[in-house]
Parts: sequence; C-alpha cells; structure tokens
Amino acid sequence: MAALEIELKIDPPALGAPLDGKSWIFASALAIIFMAALEGTIVATAMPTIVGFLGGFDLFSWVFSAYFLTQAITIPIYGRLADIKGRKPILLLGIGLFLFGSLLSGFAWSMTSLIAFRIIQGLGAGSLVPIAQTIVGDIYSGEQRARMQGYVSSVFGSAAILGPTVGSFLVVYTHWSLVFWINIPVGIVAGIMLAANLKEKNPKRYQRIDYLGAMLLTLSTTLLMFALIRVAVLSSLAIISLIVSSVFLFSVLIWYERRVSEPMLPIKLFRNRIVAGGNTICLANGIIMMGIVAFLPAYMQGVMGTSALLAGLALVAMAVAWPVGGFIGSRLMLWCSYRISATIGGVILVAGSLVMMALGPTVVPAWAITGALLIGFGIGITNICFVVSVQSSVDQNQRGSATSSLLFMRIVGQALGAAVFGGMLNIGLAGVTENGIDLVGRMMRAGPRQGLDAAMGAFTHSLHNMYLVNGLLALVVLGSTLALPSGLNLIRQSNRHRQSAE
Repeated sequence: MAALEIELKIDPPALGAPLDGKSWIFASALAIIFMAALEGTIVATAMPTIVGFLGGFDLFSWVFSAYFLTQAITIPIYGRLADIKGRKPILLLGIGLFLFGSLLSGFAWSMTSLIAFRIIQGLGAGSLVPIAQTIVGDIYSGEQRARMQGYVSSVFGSAAILGPTVGSFLVVYTHWSLVFWINIPVGIVAGIMLAANLKEKNPKRYQRIDYLGAMLLTLSTTLLMFALIRVAVLSSLAIISLIVSSVFLFSVLIWYERRVSEPMLPIKLFRNRIVAGGNTICLANGIIMMGIVAFLPAYMQGVMGTSALLAGLALVAMAVAWPVGGFIGSRLMLWCSYRISATIGGVILVAGSLVMMALGPTVVPAWAITGALLIGFGIGITNICFVVSVQSSVDQNQRGSATSSLLFMRIVGQALGAAVFGGMLNIGLAGVTENGIDLVGRMMRAGPRQGLDAAMGAFTHSLHNMYLVNGLLALVVLGSTLALPSGLNLIRQSNRHRQSAE
C-alpha cells in the first residue's frame, strides 16, 4: 500500500479539455500568469516610494498581508469551484475582481484605503495562477506537461525583468498609481482570449460551497497575523489571547473539514506524502520569498542608500532566477530523479540564505543581488519539481484542488512572512524617533542620511534576524525533498505507464 500511495500517475487530458485553439488557450494562460507575476514585483519595488508619499510605515506589512491573506483564502475556494463549475467562468470572475481592485488601488489616498483596495485585488488574485496552471495541466499530459509548465515558469522571467524596471521608472518619472493600473490592459486582453477560445464540456451541477470553512480559515489566519504584526504595541496578554484563539479556530477548521462532505480544504489529499511535502516546501518558500520581496528594497533604499532602480534589480535577480530555475528543474526531472532534482534546488536555497545572513549596510549592492539570485534559483527548482509531481500523483478530478493547495500554502507563507517579518521590524524600530520626528519615515525618503544612524542600525539588526529565520526554513525545504520518490523521473514514469497500459 505504501508503494501505491507514492506512485505517480500520468493521466490523459480530461474528456472536457479543449482540443481546438490549444495554442490560444495556452497563450491566454501565460498572459494571466504574467499579469499576476508583474503585480508582485512592480508593487514591491514601488512600496518605499508609496509609503513615503502616503505615510503610515507601521502599516507597511498590511499592504502585503491583506493582499496575500485574501488571495490565500480564495485559492482553495476557486480551486474547488473550478473542478465543479469549470475553469473558464471562475477564472474570468477572478480577473474581473483583480482588475477592479487594481483600479481602486491607484486612487488610494491613505495607507488604510490602499489596504482596503488591496483586499479587493486579493479576492480576485486567488484564481489567477492556480486555475491558469490547472488549465495547462488539463490540455497537456506526461512529458508535455512538464515542458509546458517549464514555459509557464519562464513567463515569470519576463515579468521579473519588466516589473522592477517599469516600477522604478513609474515612481521616479510619473505617479505611483500607474504601478497598479498597468495590469489592466493585460488582464482585459487575457480575458478576451480565454473567453473566445476555451470550450469546456464540464457538466454544471449544484454543490454546496464550504463557506463555514472559509470563515474559520479567515478568522484564524487574521487573528494570528494581527498578533504578529502588532506585537510591538500589544500587551503580552493580548498577544497570547490572539494566538490561542487562532490555534483554537484552526483546530476547529481541521475537525470540521474532516467531516464535511465537500470541504474547502480536502484534508485527505494530505495523506499523499508527495502532496504533503509539496505543501510544506511551498509554505516555507512563501515565507522566505517575503523576506526578499517586501523588505529588501526598503532596506537597500533606506539603509544602503541605493536608488529605486538598483533596489529593483535585486528583485529582478530573484524573480528571473525563479522561472529559470523552474525551467531547469523541469528538464532535470526528465533525466534525474524527482528527489535529486528537488535536492539540488534545496542546496541552492540554503546557499542563498547564508549569503543574505551576512548582509549589512557596508556591503556592496551586488552582495544583496547575488543572495536574491540564489534564493530565486532554489525556489524555482523546488517549486516546479513538486508542482509536476503533485499534478501527476492525483486523479484529474482532484488536480484543480491539489494544484490550488500548493499555491494556497505558498500564498499563506507569503502572508505569514509579511506578518512575522513585519512584526520583527516593528519591534526593532519601535520608538526610533528624535525630538518627535519619525526617523523611519525620513529614512524611506530620498535625501541626506545624517542623523539616521539609530534607525539604520535598528533596521539592520531586524533584517539580520529575518534572514536567520529564512536560513532555518531553507533547511526545512531541503529536508522536505525526501517526500519525493527516489530513482523515478518523468521518462521512467511515462515508460512504466505505457507498459502497464499494454
């Protein structure tokens, strides 16, 4: 039985999968993924400028956490709906919400309003990447699926180059609102292509949506993140109460999801050790990623005194290395075992974390860029190995939920990473003022660095602690690669499948 649990299946496309216009469908999926990837890098690059304009640095983390939390909550719901109602209507709904939130974000007049609009944006973002990747998994199978997912990963490369570069240009020469509005034409074109070419045959039938599960997950995660982000100002009793309440609600969620007939989180999928291992590395990778995306540009501009363009280059390095690593990983799986391919990525991730631990205000910017590059490679390789393995280890009618679970855990990791690291930063920077002047706010604005030693030192100490946490998580990722079967790759698995069919 144990061998059966880890054996991978190579399934043909679903009967309802589209066969005509496949290239157009694939192109629309790439455009949707490009839009989601562009949003991540372009907003992260512009955030120091946005904070300098709107104020409210203590709410910095919430701009990321609010977006990623709502995105995470909706991912399993969208994945379930996509399996029941079809990919196209659910994905089009998500695109519409995402674009509406993007439009409103550009009109934000304060950090509070921006956070509110980012919640709307996140409600739509939960459908974008998981359902687009599921569509690719539907229309391609076996070795083709691995190659196409490699091309999907390479889309992140172009977005990674354009995002920080365009974001830096827009905040310097135009207005920061355009970093949110630039995705709108891309989303409109992608939606039209999808609507015109994807023809589904999925039967539409009523099934109950697990709203209670979604509510329990929302409450438990929100309480935990609020405690982490506001740890610098809350009392010990309040923090303990919030964390205990969060754990209790999450326990109730697990108990409830095991008993409901149509759960939001299909707990039984986690009995598959490949799915469980994939969710573990996605959670850890999400946290690690936020240590770079959310806080490295602010550190490079605020403490190291680099330009927005140079700080954006560090994000370019990580975001380009990620899809390149995914492309390399998809090829490695054709010749090396799944486990060896993922282990290579885990080792690179540990190396990148060690480089980031040594980051300081006196090192050259190339040091930070190199560390971000290595982390991107490690995340890219480990991620693609588990995406392909998980998609091949479950049946077609579970593929949407299984794929969504990986994206869900990565986004939860990003939300938790923003909360945990934001809390660490808020603790380190608490009380850093001079004659009532907020030194942190001054540090985020371009100008002379005199009189900012206290703020710069506190930021450096907090960042070092963040990257110590990242190093421990990189070791967790490396250990999780043992969940993959040894001595098995895609070519051998395809041959085994053909022999059993004969």
